[in-house]
Amino acid sequence: MNILHLDSNHPLLLNQLNDLGYTNDEDYSSSKSEIEKKIPNYDGIVIRSRFKIDQSFIDAATNLKFIARVGAGLESIDCDYAEKKGVKLIAAPEGNRNAVGEHTLGMLLSLFNKLNKADTEIRNGKWLREANRGIELDGKTIGLIGYGNMGKSFAKKLRGFDVDVICYDIKNNVGDENCTQVSLEELQEKADVLSLHTPFNTLSHNMVNHDFIASFSKSFWLLNTARGSAVVTSDLALALKNKKILGAGLDVLEYEKTSFENLFENDILPEAFEYLINSENVILSPHVAGWTIESKIKLAQTIVNKIKLHFN
Repeated sequence: MNILHLDSNHPLLLNQLNDLGYTNDEDYSSSKSEIEKKIPNYDGIVIRSRFKIDQSFIDAATNLKFIARVGAGLESIDCDYAEKKGVKLIAAPEGNRNAVGEHTLGMLLSLFNKLNKADTEIRNGKWLREANRGIELDGKTIGLIGYGNMGKSFAKKLRGFDVDVICYDIKNNVGDENCTQVSLEELQEKADVLSLHTPFNTLSHNMVNHDFIASFSKSFWLLNTARGSAVVTSDLALALKNKKILGAGLDVLEYEKTSFENLFENDILPEAFEYLINSENVILSPHVAGWTIESKIKLAQTIVNKIKLHFN
């Protein structure tokens, strides 16, 4: 089987596929149209998020048996059309779920203890103890929306704290020993912290908007390590201003390009984003919650294992 690799990944992916007897070619620079011209020569492709795999690409890939994405989500692929054409879709959410769980917890603890604010002040010669008095996680209710690989990982990390962990998910009976499944209304009534772990889809798109935020009984903290499109940034900024949202940890932003590799194409920043970057109660990271040394290895190994399972 001939496999075309469109993004660089951990070397073990290529090495182990070579050992399995597959022919592996790499092309990390050609345009999408150039790739389409040679894609009929390949049985499989391995991609992260370099470009969209749409109907025209799939039609050109006349011998394609699988598309493997070295990551959790498949939103950059026309999944329905690929499956209609008999193309197997492979993703690797197991590979970076632990990293996402740890990153989410780190953001929450940093927000509660004002670590970024205090660090910046000390570097500027300020020693402000009372202004940096933190709050404790114990006794809080943590609400998760989405209880798949990432939500379960975060809930597991919270086991060492005296907290109530609840979740809302469109699937039934997903709760476990680490988390109680509840209705959305109950989550909005009880949550002190909201953490998003939803995939990209029509239900999650712009989910956290003005009306959604207003439906919470209490002011709350927001964490988003899922997809930036889930949060309307202008509504988040307004909620931060009026203290309905007490602080936010955002690994993803709605302004991101599909490839996740760039934020803005020019230097003109949206007003809402300007507010976020100047807010002491907001922590930002560049879509790296699942981006650890270990997860790079785990993601690659997961893809190898799944290709081997289905095609060897």
